[in-house]
Amino acid sequence: MHPASLTPDRQDARIYVAGHRGMVGSAIVRALSQAGFPEPIVFNSDELDLRNGSAVQAMMSRERPTHIFLAAAKVGGIRANAEQPAGFLYDNLMIASNVINAAHNTGAEKLLFLGSSCIYPKLADQPICEEALLTGPLEPTNAAYALAKIAGIQLCNAYRQQHGAHFISAMPTNLYGPGDNYHPTGSHVIPALIRRFYEAAQRGDDHVTCWGSGTPRREFLHVDDLATACLFMMANYDEALHLNVGTGADLPIKALSEMIAQLTGFKGAIHWDVEQPDGTPRKQLDCSRIHALGWHHRIELEDGLRSVIAEYAAQPESQRRG
Repeated sequence: MHPASLTPDRQDARIYVAGHRGMVGSAIVRALSQAGFPEPIVFNSDELDLRNGSAVQAMMSRERPTHIFLAAAKVGGIRANAEQPAGFLYDNLMIASNVINAAHNTGAEKLLFLGSSCIYPKLADQPICEEALLTGPLEPTNAAYALAKIAGIQLCNAYRQQHGAHFISAMPTNLYGPGDNYHPTGSHVIPALIRRFYEAAQRGDDHVTCWGSGTPRREFLHVDDLATACLFMMANYDEALHLNVGTGADLPIKALSEMIAQLTGFKGAIHWDVEQPDGTPRKQLDCSRIHALGWHHRIELEDGLRSVIAEYAAQPESQRRG
């Protein structure tokens, strides 16, 4: 274990969680608390714009964090990525560049950059191993976001190579869990389906229409499992190669939709709008490396879905509508 590693006995650690109000960042904050770490350094977006390099540098010079979880990002589903490529590319490039550079400038001991499985080629061999990065064309519908995340990985590695920085990267599979975005056009597949089926069940609709063919296969990880993986990597990993983080299992979107329909109490039919894009045909991660190190997920998909659907149903209607 390297001296820069983050373990609960490091009471001198000053931990900064960038993006603490997002789904991933808030899960990391919960995991830190449960593991007995001191309260992390956090800033709301109205207090600190991570796209502003001088503001980020000033904050880091003042706070001097020793360990950084870089979970801040502009995120969205297929439609949002397709319609706003400039925003997704620019914002995520700036966030990654500013935080990683300031971490180096202020002598942070260790930084963990959170990427996304969309960094891999659209037609990568399955399951996707870490070495598949940059071996083929990206999925066009989220290429801008993917390119920004690839740049973040490469920037971490460049600082490792040039300056000996202990900057590492994690590539999670598709995530779901508390704090997800249920916006009707800007959400990912699980929250989009939960909202659609829940509302249809409440109205007593006789059918729900879903995008695409339902045949693409996807892997899903509960965000609280990702948070434990992030803490695990901060304590146990210090290599240039990014690590895949997932369950190692996937299922067709059709099967996912049927599971969510059942859990929300929807009794009608499911129609598929095949004129809408499917995205990548399959995206299952090879998680053998992080499994070999000793980390495994704990929350199975049906249990996790049941929990988040209950949380969604318990929210006031104004919050559920996103």
